[in-house]
Parts: sequence; C-alpha cells; structure tokens
Amino acid sequence: MAKLPPFPGTTGRRDWRTAFDAIRKLLANGDDTTQVFRIMRALNVGNAPMNYARLIATTQGGRLASEQVELAARFSDPAFVAQFGPGTVGAAYRHFLETTGYSADGLVAVSKVISEDQVQHPYAWFGRRVRDTHDIWHVLTGYKADESLGEACLVAFSYAQVGGLGWAFIAVAAALKSLKATGNTLFARAVWEGYRHGRRAQWLSGEDYEALLAEPIDTARARLGIATPTAYLKAQRELGPEMASYLSQRRGDAAPVTA
Repeated sequence: MAKLPPFPGTTGRRDWRTAFDAIRKLLANGDDTTQVFRIMRALNVGNAPMNYARLIATTQGGRLASEQVELAARFSDPAFVAQFGPGTVGAAYRHFLETTGYSADGLVAVSKVISEDQVQHPYAWFGRRVRDTHDIWHVLTGYKADESLGEACLVAFSYAQVGGLGWAFIAVAAALKSLKATGNTLFARAVWEGYRHGRRAQWLSGEDYEALLAEPIDTARARLGIATPTAYLKAQRELGPEMASYLSQRRGDAAPVTA
C-alpha cells in the first residue's frame, strides 16, 4: 500500500504531556468527553494518512472519498434518521439517539478541540467520519455508550480497527484503573475482548454508512464479523450498573441492567 504524506503542518511528534494531563482528567470524570479528543490529538500521530490510504485502496472507498459526504449532517437530520424500517441498523441507531439523548451534533461540538479536523482536507474528512460513526459502532457492537464499561470496550475495538495510540492509551488506562475500582478483572477482560473483536471484524471505516443503515442489523453484524460480546455482557451483569460505570460522575443514576 502506498505511503501518503503527513497531515500538513503537523510535527509528527506525540504530545505525551497533554496526553497524561487529559487521561488524568478523564479517569477522574469519564463524562468529560473533551479529554478523549485531547488525547487523540496528542497521540494519534500519522494515523490519518494510514487510514485514508486504506480507504482509497478500494473501489468503494475511492467513491466515498470522492463524494466526501459529511455524515454528521446526515445523522443530525431527523427526516434522514426516521426513514429506516424496523430491524435495520438505522432503526437501532434511531432508538439509540432517543434513549440516550445523544446526537451527532453534540459529538461535533465536543470534538472542536481537534483543530485539524475542522479544515478542508481529505485526512480531516476521514477523521470526522470516524467521529461521526462512533455511535453507530456502539449500536453494531452492542457496547452501551452511557456506561464506562461499554465505552472502554468500544475504545479498544476502535484501536483494533483504525489504530492510533490514543485509543489504546484510554482503553489500557480504564482497564488498569478498573482492577482497583472493581476488585476483579471482569472490566479488564471485557476491554481485551473488545480489542480482539475489533481485530476480527471487517474494517468498518470502509463501509458505506448510508447503505449500512438500511441493512437488517443481524445481517450487518454477520456480514461484518461482529461477534457477541460475551465477556462484556458477563461483566455488565456481574458488576452491576454502578461498577460498570465506575468512571462516570453520574453512575448513581445508572439504569438497571436487563438480561
């Protein structure tokens, strides 16, 4: 695969001071999503050219790169989200938005700490694409977004999918802290499973998401090789809602886990 040039204006050096400051704040308050994007900006050096090269190496990826659809605009349009029938990925995503109160626009606002993602450049567009599909990955994998455990598992899954040391840094830090917070290895084992499932799955960043949303969710999971997260479900069940969200300052309000 051809090696593409670095992002214009970047130094190619990781900013570990910023990364450690941000991870300290994130582990103190897992709801502070801004710190996630600070870590990504500090550590995901060279990640954009690698992933963009992988995308344009396929016919579909080349078309997607040529069209450069801004998925946040699509996903923030109520009429677009409302069109998908029962049992589809799009219907599951719509349910996700309704039950969590999250939105594509909300993630856009938080991510503005990464100034490079706001410019008109193919790498920046790809970075926005990864950001905008994050919640759809929650839907596809079954990892809850409003829970520390589910978010840490998806972060590990994401590292396996798109690389970037920032993803690994967050996943490992959350897993290590969980050993003391929970008194067992259930959380950490689920995070490791997330990484392994990400390695085995098809490359989700190469998907046409407008087509994927119309696909039956069970069919999509089977086609993409997304396995049932058994270690995650076990940890979620045995830890209970409070320990599964040990990083969140809102953990006392966590909803009961249903089997």
